[in-house]
Amino acid sequence: MKTPAWNILKRSEVYLILVIALLVFFLTFKTEDFFSIENFFDILISNSFLGIMAAGFLVVLISGGIDISFTATATVAQYVVASYIIKYDGNWLIAFGMAAAIGLTLGAVNAFLVHYLKVSAIIITISTLNIFYGILIFLTRGKWLYNFPDWFYDGISLYRFTTTDKTTYSISIPIFVFLGVLLLTGFILNKTVIGRKIYALGGNLEAAKRMGFGILGLHVFVYCYLGLLAGIAAIVQAHIVQTVAPNAIVGRELEVVAAVVLGGASLAGGRGTLLGTILGVTLVAVMQNGLTLLGVSSYWHKVVIGLVILMSVSLTAYQRKREAKQGAEIIP
Repeated sequence: MKTPAWNILKRSEVYLILVIALLVFFLTFKTEDFFSIENFFDILISNSFLGIMAAGFLVVLISGGIDISFTATATVAQYVVASYIIKYDGNWLIAFGMAAAIGLTLGAVNAFLVHYLKVSAIIITISTLNIFYGILIFLTRGKWLYNFPDWFYDGISLYRFTTTDKTTYSISIPIFVFLGVLLLTGFILNKTVIGRKIYALGGNLEAAKRMGFGILGLHVFVYCYLGLLAGIAAIVQAHIVQTVAPNAIVGRELEVVAAVVLGGASLAGGRGTLLGTILGVTLVAVMQNGLTLLGVSSYWHKVVIGLVILMSVSLTAYQRKREAKQGAEIIP
């Protein structure tokens, strides 16, 4: 008989915590700058964009869908909002509101195409990625944007402290937004009816139809939710780097997929937790930071992440086969 402790040890989150702890231990003794409050703040702020995107991608993945176009959605939202506030000024409410509206609109486009065309979601969203991004590049000619208003540069912060090297850190907008998105996503998935329906949809589409779930409504919700968070993340990223380059975000899909899959979410749908995704984001962030501190070329970062995804997917497939085999043995 399996004990509760055994069931806890089977969870992927436990192994992720162990891997992160070992990696932190290794980097602490291998590098001088890793284990410091300054470095941890840098990791948190620079990867808030990744974490926000991962939360939205998790919701789509649990539903049994997939969306590769979210980086193009973020790029479009970022460029449009940046162009507006540079020319006409504005405030944070306008910036986030415009980005959210653009993200919701492009997310809805994906939802309707996936629902009505009945074609693989990955094919559709790869297509829309190229359409959204291609139109933006054609219209803008790839022009970079900068010279943001003072309010966008200064941001909002609650607590400031200065380190020994005279660098100032604070609890700022990227951290506020990241924590807010985590709370909202956790509430939706764990405390609402629509959250349970999203898990059911990903677990068994036909059963969800027989139970009378509004499949179109669920598709619109999950793809629009990812679009919404893509738009919000785009503003956070622009605030961090203070520059908008049309080619800065597209291509970072791999990092987001890696974080969510590492967290135990299944590419087949119906499985995944917010805690696992947070740990996946943490592992990806620590790996990238560690490789940088160790002086490893950035060209190798994607190779490492790709290998980690491959190993994670392989372990998930192996675990599913074992569960299926054990289930078959139980049935007489």
